[in-house]
Amino acid sequence: MISKSKQTIQKQTPIFAKLPFMKKVSLFILIGASAMASMAQISKSDLAGQLNTVTTMVPFLTITPDSRSAGLGDAGVALFSPDANSVSWNMSNLVNADKKSGFSLSYAPWLRQLVSDVGFSYLSGYSKSKNGNSVIGGAIRYFSLGNINFTDFEGNPIGNFNPNEFSIEGGYGTRFSKKFSMGVNLRFIYSNIAGNRVINGANTKAGVSGAGDVNLLYRTKIKMQGGKNSDFNFGVNIQNIGAKMTYTTREQRDFIPTNLKLGAGWKYELDQYNKVGVYADVNKLLVPTRPFYLVGYDGSDSTINGVRQFIGNDPNVSVIQGMIQSFYDAPGGMTEELNEWTGSFGTEYWYDNKFAARVGAFYENKNKGGRQYATFGLGLKYQKVSIDLAMLVPFARRHPLQNQLRFSLLFDMGAFSDKE
Repeated sequence: MISKSKQTIQKQTPIFAKLPFMKKVSLFILIGASAMASMAQISKSDLAGQLNTVTTMVPFLTITPDSRSAGLGDAGVALFSPDANSVSWNMSNLVNADKKSGFSLSYAPWLRQLVSDVGFSYLSGYSKSKNGNSVIGGAIRYFSLGNINFTDFEGNPIGNFNPNEFSIEGGYGTRFSKKFSMGVNLRFIYSNIAGNRVINGANTKAGVSGAGDVNLLYRTKIKMQGGKNSDFNFGVNIQNIGAKMTYTTREQRDFIPTNLKLGAGWKYELDQYNKVGVYADVNKLLVPTRPFYLVGYDGSDSTINGVRQFIGNDPNVSVIQGMIQSFYDAPGGMTEELNEWTGSFGTEYWYDNKFAARVGAFYENKNKGGRQYATFGLGLKYQKVSIDLAMLVPFARRHPLQNQLRFSLLFDMGAFSDKE
């Protein structure tokens, strides 16, 4: 009976119990690693669906400055017939400008659904060399935030202030061949949003920084059916590579909006009077993504040895490290990284190079800011002057950018020297 009982027990013993000790350890490690990988995938999937907007200092530098690109869904890196506004979009493209020199003035009343005294202004100009293979240009952005009434903790008024921000830039572009050109820009940035005041126990001051752009343009022709040629442009612009900024102490410096713009443009002439251009840009901020900080059961920060715990990467890095890190540091993994790219799409129709109609769209993921809108624009050329208008129509109702308008005047100074 005892023998039969032992045989029964041996038959019912799990296979795991018969494995050698080292194999048991290896199996435990394999199961644990698989479980952790599964948890990590679930965690990243959950994090990718959370709101995690990438923020920077001086976001006014990312505002579309002119009405032409504003009507094309904010696309402008690879435009055909570039003008003075290309100083900020792609300096290397200005060597392809139709005129030898020109300047432009643009204005946009900003967020008029919320306030009545905020506005964005932009002035730019350029001049080409005699042989047309190089160009210099400059631009000034000015962003007025209206009048703000400051109060203390008890609500007593302590003064008024008009916050404002501006940037001044200069650039140079040159042509290396018929197809390839390159440009660079240098930019001074000034931001004064509080004046010299004490807010929440901290002394505030104006923020100052310097930055630069590096841009490229490639252009070629594509033969279409019927023997007609169409034009193709591809542009790259890495903008605002520069020092961090602060409004208080140096220990609290934050990134400015360094970003990567990639753009493509295609132009086709239907006949002598009619032509169409199609444009597409993608953009990504080259700054660290904010990690998800962990909290304890009591709601306080989760720390180990005094170090705050988080999922993602440490955002307190240098400018260059931040640019590199921005391609892989999203706590939600590759899904969240892809969500950080924005898209701009636009179509432009010209009749006799005198009248233009534009339509476009801009898309940003809902977890990265959620700006999604259509754009419409009109352009009119009369002798030496061009007038451009653009309107932004958000897809969401009751949006702060509802019916946002832009106005631009462009003067082709080179046209005054034409014999015509």
